[in-house]
Amino acid sequence: MLQNIRDNSQGWIAKTIIGVVVALMALTGFDAIFKATTHRNDAAKVNGEDISQNELSQAVDMQRRQLMQQLGKDFDASLLDEKMLREAALKGLIDRKLLLQGAENSKFAFSEAALDQVILQTPEFSVDGKFSSERFDQVIRQLGYGRLQFRQMLAQEMLIGQLRAGLAGSGFVTDAQVLAFARLEKQTRDFASLNVKVDPAAVKLTDDEVKAYYDEHAKEFMTPDQVVIDYLELKKASFFDQVSVKDEDLQAQYQKETANLSEQRRAAHILIEVNDKVNEAQAKAKIDEVQQRLAKGESFEALAKEFSQDPGSAANGGDLGYAGPGVYDPIFEKALYALNKDQVSAPVRTDFGWHLIKLLGVEAPQVPSFASLKDKLTKELKTQQVEQRFVEATKQLEDSSFEASDLAQPAQELKLTVHTSAPFGREGGEGVAANRAVVTAAFSPEVLDEGANSTAIELDPETVVVLRAKEHRKPEQLPLESVAKSIRVQLAKEHASADAKTKAEALIASLRDGKTPLNKAVDGQNWKVVAAATRGQEGVDPAVLQALFRMPKPEVKDKPTFSSVTLADGSLVIVRLDGVNEAAAPSEEEKAQYRRFLASRVGQQDFAAYRKQLESQADIKRF
Repeated sequence: MLQNIRDNSQGWIAKTIIGVVVALMALTGFDAIFKATTHRNDAAKVNGEDISQNELSQAVDMQRRQLMQQLGKDFDASLLDEKMLREAALKGLIDRKLLLQGAENSKFAFSEAALDQVILQTPEFSVDGKFSSERFDQVIRQLGYGRLQFRQMLAQEMLIGQLRAGLAGSGFVTDAQVLAFARLEKQTRDFASLNVKVDPAAVKLTDDEVKAYYDEHAKEFMTPDQVVIDYLELKKASFFDQVSVKDEDLQAQYQKETANLSEQRRAAHILIEVNDKVNEAQAKAKIDEVQQRLAKGESFEALAKEFSQDPGSAANGGDLGYAGPGVYDPIFEKALYALNKDQVSAPVRTDFGWHLIKLLGVEAPQVPSFASLKDKLTKELKTQQVEQRFVEATKQLEDSSFEASDLAQPAQELKLTVHTSAPFGREGGEGVAANRAVVTAAFSPEVLDEGANSTAIELDPETVVVLRAKEHRKPEQLPLESVAKSIRVQLAKEHASADAKTKAEALIASLRDGKTPLNKAVDGQNWKVVAAATRGQEGVDPAVLQALFRMPKPEVKDKPTFSSVTLADGSLVIVRLDGVNEAAAPSEEEKAQYRRFLASRVGQQDFAAYRKQLESQADIKRF
């Protein structure tokens, strides 16, 4: 445990709609219509703030994917209870909304720069130790986020993190609590264990038993909920062959780029600062002294090393390297550009202090030829046109898809091909179905139930898709023949475990009554004895240890207490507790570690209580 602690329009359609609305108003009243219209896209409201159905769908998909990762790729996703997933996801979103409101009311905040630093320092966004924007886009796309969405989500997580840290960090414990915890933590126990044979192969099952189990657990033997989608894919790259660049535009761009090229000047300087320790007169006197020594023939480089107070250039003889216009202080730059090569200026006063400036060299701009830049300029101008065309086409695709009852019309308008996916479930699939935003849209009520086209979905900065459900393969019960084998395995395991449990209970009763000797072998098996076992004892199954430290202390010597434990594999172990050993008082170092651990736990409990208080005081409506 100690180690663990350390590691811590108009038309017939419009008229029909109006007719339906009028009829509904006559039957249910305006208020009912208003509520149905207002909340159709809401999953809940928390103190007046909405949680949308889209947010809920995303949360359910995220929860499902996390479960699939934990349970393994071979786990049948159809076994997951959709109602329970939605309830758990909605509760999580409500808790999150409450905490965000609590953080806002408590005036927690952070800067955009802090958010940038978190993103830049996240290892998952790095390649070879450096932040990669491509890797960043790839990771967040897999999570179903765009850049702005991800930043918003991360910002919210940071606010909640500040709130949690503020509450959890305030927990404290008393000395008595520390000592009581230490006594239990350092306690050891003497015990013995005996395995009870579990033999599934010996269990005989009838077909009627298998059929009864199949009928009773019908929901466990269902095909997964799957959908087949049609989709249109709009790719930015497809527009490059559709645009061209005029020679006059290339020439204009060339002139624009080369006009920015300017002469580079290599300067050196000696700086005497004016500051709290050196006033104006003193600094001016010092720079005059240096100027006099220069006039006598001393080296500018040597004097810069001796006197200059510019830490970035003094060691290099004042050399500042080559730079173009706009780099230096305007007064400094004016003096520099008035010099000839190897000439030294008179003392120059800037905001930094007094300078002597020397022009070490002049480098004329190297203007590349038009031919050498033509390909680059062509690509840049084409990219600008393509970007504009892509934005316009995306808007056209979204508008056309919204108005159309299928994908044929927008496909014809934009000269796109309608693609069809392979069937995929809520956990996703291959190709376009690997994108979480696509899966979320495909299983959304608007697409799956109402038969609408989706909005435009950005797969990456270069690709946008619109989809609609072509086929919804609802869960169906698998035939008994296909699952009978797995049912037999499960039932045999359960029956064998139950038989072993009965046998173990009889043996324990016999041991307590003294009919069976404590230290004799049972059915050819010897007791495995462990002395002074700790709560983290190596070589002992964690389930056995957990049961061991829950068992009551023997009241009389040579009268042990007993328990039985069923392990994850179905096997059964009888545990015999022989004695409890109290440990010495903890050291000061141990007490400090226990105190930190307990304070952290108390802080977490305080945070949980605060969250519960927010919930009890909130106005929460679920739709």
